[in-house]
Amino acid sequence: MSAKNLLVGIDFDNTIVCYDDIFHRVASERGLISGNTPKNKESVRDYLRQAGKEDVWTEMQGYVYGARMSDVSAFPGVLDCIAKLRSHGIPVFIISHKTRHPYKGEAYDLHAAAREWLEAHCLFGSTVGMSSTDVYLKETKQEKLMQISACGCTHFIDDLPEFLAEPAFPKNTQKMLFSPSRTDGYPLAKDMIPFKSWCEITEFLLPR
Repeated sequence: MSAKNLLVGIDFDNTIVCYDDIFHRVASERGLISGNTPKNKESVRDYLRQAGKEDVWTEMQGYVYGARMSDVSAFPGVLDCIAKLRSHGIPVFIISHKTRHPYKGEAYDLHAAAREWLEAHCLFGSTVGMSSTDVYLKETKQEKLMQISACGCTHFIDDLPEFLAEPAFPKNTQKMLFSPSRTDGYPLAKDMIPFKSWCEITEFLLPR
């Protein structure tokens, strides 16, 4: 498929945005983890769950996605990838499943926090080349699947293999799994291509 026929959709949480540092930092600030807990989101989650603190983990997610988004970084290479796609005239959409408010804790507006992060990282405008109208934050997984189809995405990038494996996932959309450190052994379908970095994704979508 030539570049002019591409239309790329990208998930937001854990695909564009990396939460590893901030979850470890917040858990440390609250004295919730041991000093040798690995510095990634999954290790913090697993530690709290094993300690019987599922509610604490749920509340912490709302706090991070709401109040601490300004402390969150983008994955290396993702903004450069989007900018290169846009410079080639390739449409790019951000399509994410994200509730408006957390399940527990304060009622942060998580959609507003995500859009503020995108604006702060210059995705809107000439630097990266996206528009705020290219961002779809959906409250349910079904709505996210429908939006991918409605946008006509030829490729979709997500960090969750179970989402890409959904029966309702659009049949004509290439499934691209962003998996920089996945170790859970989730079986990948033959039509799902894994990538360990945004550099790999850029080279795949825009081969030299």
